[in-house]
Amino acid sequence: MRSPAQVAALCAAFVIALSVISGASAAVFSRTSESRIIGAMNRVRLEHGLRPLRVVERLHAAARAHSADMIRRGYFGHGAFARRMDGYGVQARVVGENLAWGSGVYSAPGTIVHEWLVSAEHRANLLRPGFSAVGVGSAIGPFAGRHAVVVTADFAGT
Repeated sequence: MRSPAQVAALCAAFVIALSVISGASAAVFSRTSESRIIGAMNRVRLEHGLRPLRVVERLHAAARAHSADMIRRGYFGHGAFARRMDGYGVQARVVGENLAWGSGVYSAPGTIVHEWLVSAEHRANLLRPGFSAVGVGSAIGPFAGRHAVVVTADFAGT
């Protein structure tokens, strides 16, 4: 028979082992990539006479969770976007989302923002004057048969 202290120690060891296994299979986040993407987005907005977007933690958390989910489950799509925004407590009159993924030169922040600019729908989100807030989640891991960056940019405003 094990003492309560031994049982507690075994439970703690199990939780730690489980978190290490989960962490090894999860996407890796890159704050540097996220910051550079936001910088590139704001440079483009300024070039078009728009105010820069400010980072909002709820949008950042929602974007990171979505990028990680796409890598973990191997899909590329918006999914239940409205439900995700509600789940993260995002309250705005208008919300939007841009997605991207790439490897090598196609994972560079400037390339990602350029590709958004040449797509009518993505360009509309990026250059929407009413959007004032953003959250960018950049997850790195195995995706579509390669080591890739998956990016979600969530926007909010009026």
